[in-house]
Amino acid sequence: MRKENEYVAYLQRLYPELQINSVYINEIGQNNDVLIVNDNIVFRFPKYEKGIQKLRTETQLLEKIRPFITLQIPNPSYQGFQNEVPGKVFAGYEMIEGDPFWENVFTEINDEKQLQKLAYTLARFLKELHEIPLSTFEGIMQCDSTDMYSEINSLYSQLKEHVYPFMRNVARKEVSTSFELYLNESSHFNFTPSLVHGDFGMTNILYSATKKNISGVIDFGGASIGDPAYDFAGILASYGEEFLQLFEAYYPNLEAVKERMYFYKSTFALQEALFGVLNNDKKAFEAGIAQYV
Repeated sequence: MRKENEYVAYLQRLYPELQINSVYINEIGQNNDVLIVNDNIVFRFPKYEKGIQKLRTETQLLEKIRPFITLQIPNPSYQGFQNEVPGKVFAGYEMIEGDPFWENVFTEINDEKQLQKLAYTLARFLKELHEIPLSTFEGIMQCDSTDMYSEINSLYSQLKEHVYPFMRNVARKEVSTSFELYLNESSHFNFTPSLVHGDFGMTNILYSATKKNISGVIDFGGASIGDPAYDFAGILASYGEEFLQLFEAYYPNLEAVKERMYFYKSTFALQEALFGVLNNDKKAFEAGIAQYV
């Protein structure tokens, strides 16, 4: 029996009123099998036990943040957490209009008013997300403290252990200098923690070509309590400095996060290389390590 047939049978057992006319399965994801039902409902099935709690947390988080967010975000109206084993746990939501806001789509937009509208929509989303009271997430994630120093120091240690052996000597020295200068400046850790999306880039920002605007944001699996500058680093890495400058009119005190934002952006490729090493993902490793060998 093909895997999608097993998933369909399980879905129909839990949701007998769901009429399933077509099914497409995508098994290439690192952590989840994705099932597209009737071309308009997305179901995610964690492949491993460690992904089960992560999906539960994400599902609870989406329910909590929805009242605060203007843009469309996934609404997991289908949930299966009764039998907590891989293949039996899922969350499903109706697809949001739009496609990933790829760089080639962005670079074709030359109209200044449209660019302003895009910047406003994204800045408003981040402002809404970052201003949600942390008490909203009690019982879902740790809200009482965030230790970015330890997180960055831990990343630095993992890079030295797992990624440095593949890097050219000059690149190792440059990365070490960057991390040590950052860690030694206490002002870098003087910020108000907020909920951050954690993977705020091209693949998770949806664009509607018909509306010529951002239509939604997906994949909150990497969300955490942390530094709001991290989400702006995602925008910077995806769409560049000139577009990010438009956000200043719509997001208060953006200037104050820039130094931290530049540092976070400088770690993205290294994090991808580290992910590749730790998860035996050759494609991720090669993409991340390319500029350092």
